[in-house]
Amino acid sequence: MKIYVGLPLSDSDRRIILERTPGDQVWFAHPTQPTETDRRAFLEAEVALGAFPEDLLTAAPRLRWLQLGSAGVDNLRHLDWAAVAGRLTCTNMRGVFAEPMVQTVLGGILALLRGLDQFVTLKTAADWQKPRLHTRHQRLDGVHVLLLGVGSVNARLRAVLEPFHCTYTTFGRTSGDIHTLADLDAALPRADIVCAALPETAETRDLINGDRLARFKPGALFVNVGRGSLVVEADLITALEAGHLGGALLDVTRREPLPPEDPLWHAPRTILTQHTCGGSDRVFGDMLDYFEYNLTRYRAGQPLENIVDWSRGY
Repeated sequence: MKIYVGLPLSDSDRRIILERTPGDQVWFAHPTQPTETDRRAFLEAEVALGAFPEDLLTAAPRLRWLQLGSAGVDNLRHLDWAAVAGRLTCTNMRGVFAEPMVQTVLGGILALLRGLDQFVTLKTAADWQKPRLHTRHQRLDGVHVLLLGVGSVNARLRAVLEPFHCTYTTFGRTSGDIHTLADLDAALPRADIVCAALPETAETRDLINGDRLARFKPGALFVNVGRGSLVVEADLITALEAGHLGGALLDVTRREPLPPEDPLWHAPRTILTQHTCGGSDRVFGDMLDYFEYNLTRYRAGQPLENIVDWSRGY
């Protein structure tokens, strides 16, 4: 079997793939600028992992399975998936990055509740503010968390927060505690923390806008590790500057990279993690483990996991 790999792997990671695919022909392509030789290899491949020459998607007759290197698929929706639907299965890495994402979310929440973001600034300014801050820090235990999304990230976050005896409401289109926008509007004023881990769809775009931010409980924290399109950023900045929100942790933004002139850089009590919260020093190892798992299923003729449903957009 010919396998095309479009990931920026180290030599040790490449050896891991070769050790796990004995007897297969594995081609390691340039992940961002495939050469003509890379392109020819893609046209011959039965399986592809990671980035690929997008203009060749419909021209690769032997390709049967495409394992994306990401959980999100927004940047690939423009391709003609209907033309290859009869022969090609596309899967993503949904769930693979949940653990590092949740660790970042937990760290950001604790930093904002306990004022660690402020102490970094105060240290730079050599400004001692113990009398003002000592009794203003908040505690995580016992707070109410509104989880927007019912996927692996929020499921893992709920488990991680369990020792803090938090209470929860989960918002999802077909599963969860609440389902409608009216339910969401009613739930927002009760939440101390709102964590969004939603894909980009027509229903989720601009979901968090000025009207909904006004419904947030005063001092609530907002976390977004889903898609930047979920939030009307100008409205979020207004809520932060007015002091209505207690802070925000944003892993995703509408524009990435975020331009230096963007006002989000200067929004008060905002932690920008630059779309890195799913990363770690183990990220490629985790991806290769998952690929091996799905590859075993592929060889056995079993259904692959994390199949992308392009009609739903994720």
